[in-house]
Amino acid sequence: MTENSSTLVERADALRALHKTGDPLVLPNAWDAGSARAVAAAGFPAVATSSAAVAESLGYADGEATPVDEMFAAVARIARAVPVPVTADLERGYGLSPAELVERMLAAGVVGCNLEDSDPRTGALYDVEEQADLLAAVRAAADAAGVPLVLNARIDLYLREAGDPAGRTAEAVGRARGYRAAGADCVYPIFLTDPEQIAEFVAGADAPVNLVFKPGAPSLAELARLGAARVSYGAGPYAAVKARTAALLDAVRAGRNPYAPPSA
Repeated sequence: MTENSSTLVERADALRALHKTGDPLVLPNAWDAGSARAVAAAGFPAVATSSAAVAESLGYADGEATPVDEMFAAVARIARAVPVPVTADLERGYGLSPAELVERMLAAGVVGCNLEDSDPRTGALYDVEEQADLLAAVRAAADAAGVPLVLNARIDLYLREAGDPAGRTAEAVGRARGYRAAGADCVYPIFLTDPEQIAEFVAGADAPVNLVFKPGAPSLAELARLGAARVSYGAGPYAAVKARTAALLDAVRAGRNPYAPPSA
């Protein structure tokens, strides 16, 4: 094993160990090397990327519109910039084979990834079995490479508002169990924010659960109480920085001091 692969194994193991139910790994997602360094400097033990934020920072829309070489170049810059494990939001893999996806992740210095179970371009959900097959193939490729990548299986039922709302959580639990059996380390029912449904999902998923923090969602403390093992902020930090930048530029255009604290 090379020194680099040994480091990747250590970082993958460290990232996996940070997933603790009730004491979640908190990930204010980054989009470039500067934001990643800020996350690490603030004391967070890992850095996650947001595909939407990275895409927009590169001049593209989310939904796998970013050329794969540009996405992995951005992810590699982030991984090089920080001394902590990096997990990347890779949508559904940009059309790469599982083996090539893993190869590119390791070359970029990434030790974890999100993979979503709906088509990034159309929003159509994949069958559980098809998504489980993808996750199993990625896990097999990681095993073959000798690095235990941390796979976070995103469940898009709530994001896409798919199916009967009354049965959505039961279906999400079924997907979680299928993805866990296929080799996922964590399951991510993105946009699940109702406390009762969160409790039902956590109880049934039989896996570490990633929840999202966003306006209208429970507080970070409440998400921990409900059993989160990981909490993501998604594109929220990028959106907040973009809004602050717009306000600063408005102040410059109006001839005001752009560095004055925002008025209450």
